[in-house]
Amino acid sequence: MDDQYLDAFIRESEEAITELNNSLLELESDPENEGAMDAIFRTAHTLKGNFGAMGFDDAAALAHAVEDLLDEMRQGEMAVTPEVMDLIFAGVDDIEAIVKEIEDSGEATMDTDAMVAEIRGVMEGDDVPTTDDGGTDGADDTDGADADASELVEGVDVPDAEGPIYHVEVSVGDSDMPGVDGMLALESIEAELDILATDPERDAVEDGEYEDTFAAFVTGAQASAVEAVMSATGKVESASITEVTDAVSGPDDAAGEGVDTDAAASSGGTSVDEIKTVRVDVDQLDDLHGLVEQLVTSRIKLRRAVEQEELDSAGETLNELDKITANLQNTVMDMRLIPLRKVVGKFPRLVRDLARDLDKEVEFNIEGEDIELDRTILTEISDPLMHILRNSVDHGIEPPEEREAAGKPREGTIELSASRERDHVIIQVHDDGAGLDVEGIKSQALEKGVRSADDLERMSDSEIYDLVFHPGFSTAEEVTDTSGRGVGMDVVHETVTKLDGSVNVESTPGEGTTVSLRLPVTMAIVKVLFVQVGEEQYGIPIKNVDEITSATESRTINGDEVIKHNDEIYPIIHLDDAFEVPGAHANGDGMLVRVRESERKVALHCDAVNSQEEVVVKPLEGILSGTPGLSGTAVLGDGNIVHILDVVTL
Repeated sequence: MDDQYLDAFIRESEEAITELNNSLLELESDPENEGAMDAIFRTAHTLKGNFGAMGFDDAAALAHAVEDLLDEMRQGEMAVTPEVMDLIFAGVDDIEAIVKEIEDSGEATMDTDAMVAEIRGVMEGDDVPTTDDGGTDGADDTDGADADASELVEGVDVPDAEGPIYHVEVSVGDSDMPGVDGMLALESIEAELDILATDPERDAVEDGEYEDTFAAFVTGAQASAVEAVMSATGKVESASITEVTDAVSGPDDAAGEGVDTDAAASSGGTSVDEIKTVRVDVDQLDDLHGLVEQLVTSRIKLRRAVEQEELDSAGETLNELDKITANLQNTVMDMRLIPLRKVVGKFPRLVRDLARDLDKEVEFNIEGEDIELDRTILTEISDPLMHILRNSVDHGIEPPEEREAAGKPREGTIELSASRERDHVIIQVHDDGAGLDVEGIKSQALEKGVRSADDLERMSDSEIYDLVFHPGFSTAEEVTDTSGRGVGMDVVHETVTKLDGSVNVESTPGEGTTVSLRLPVTMAIVKVLFVQVGEEQYGIPIKNVDEITSATESRTINGDEVIKHNDEIYPIIHLDDAFEVPGAHANGDGMLVRVRESERKVALHCDAVNSQEEVVVKPLEGILSGTPGLSGTAVLGDGNIVHILDVVTL
């Protein structure tokens, strides 16, 4: 199959699934919304046709079943109930999983027969099976869902796996040959899912050495698909299904990630993968084509001037090239800009499913989704935003009864808004929940040794709130499937800082919490000030620089070298000491680069200030990633590599 057509099919399907999810949410909130119903039906019909045209028949059959169920709802033959909506959402989740599988491997292997049978069974009058978490379940009720996941994996060697891992307690019923029936059940399960381990071991199961039930640890599908497989497996009389991903990966792994990677399996949406396509306006393409023509013309003129040794003409042509490349740079950077909706389009479904799982009522609003950001920035912030939203639903919004007791509406509100401020975008997530507990944060900070009691007494509430960005910090009273507010907020802070942005938390007890992200619209090309330190050169982003003075302006106070500016004291950091550079000048010589107070109240000592220049900054990767004091590297015109400083972590 032509990769070009396959890629176009995948991107169109991804957009259609997002549109379908959001239209379904509109219908669920207003069952009389005919516009939403028509949009849903059209999108489902398009998906069915596209799957069929591309030869993915199983996926087409599932989309067809969803379309037929929606048609019955549109004709008024079936009511729009939460249970029916859960079934439709489960079908859409399977369609999304199939698209992901096609993207990864170029083919679809998921068996959709069980889900199709379940949907058509409901259309024929069968009851809609439900589980405690609001999802469909073709097997027995998941009465093991509340079990301690760590207990379920205790003593069993379950290897790590891509995607969520489920503990399935299998019963084959009364059997004269439990070993044979157990073997057949495992083989049927294995035909659709990956079996990582069994309890007891597989040989024991196939020898019939188990009482009533045995356990299988499976992966390879979302929860609804696992349930469908159990329902369709003839040798399985009943099954209890519990997700145990965190218990398998271990608490350290889960805490270290900060953002739940398995959130998608239970919330109908995945963490957003790298954005691989952009839509470009035809006018931008014309501008780009025109600039390339100018570039080619100038190149010919420059070559001719050099060959004929006409230096004046070469100088004029170089000035032309400067203007052309500047325009080319701006045009390309504009082409990389993508609307925020590319990321936030999946969040309404995420919030809906989390609220339903937690028995909370939440209205979710998005404003400013047309605001554009660089493709790289959008890709990086998707997981942090998802994590912040999960925290807002889980630990921000109170249960309906608690809100009523506090004189609030039963339904909480979460708002995600974006606005443009010159070359930055401000993204805010606000909830009208209980707010952060200052005393609780102080207590946690003392317990973890983050701050001393004296430090905490001197800190403002705003400074107290910022403590949630400390690694591993949390004020959650108990561990839940969603992250406690603060768990992984260090990852949010780290990601935003890496993008040359900032994050801030403000909260009012009883009224809610606002998390604000300030991000650059574009990145990569930065104007820097080059400074000399011994035999080495470093770059300082110009936007971080406030003033350049002679090192003779420094003084010593209490043994520390400082510089005074507007009655404020700025400690001096010697770059030769910070980076262990030999051959630097003595302390009294050189220059001081004072950093903007909004970034950090320090001055940087160097031997000399060389020049300013725009450079392409490449972030540090691998073992160098996260090196204090460095944000990336730039390659100069002469081929030399220069480190770009991060003045905040220096």
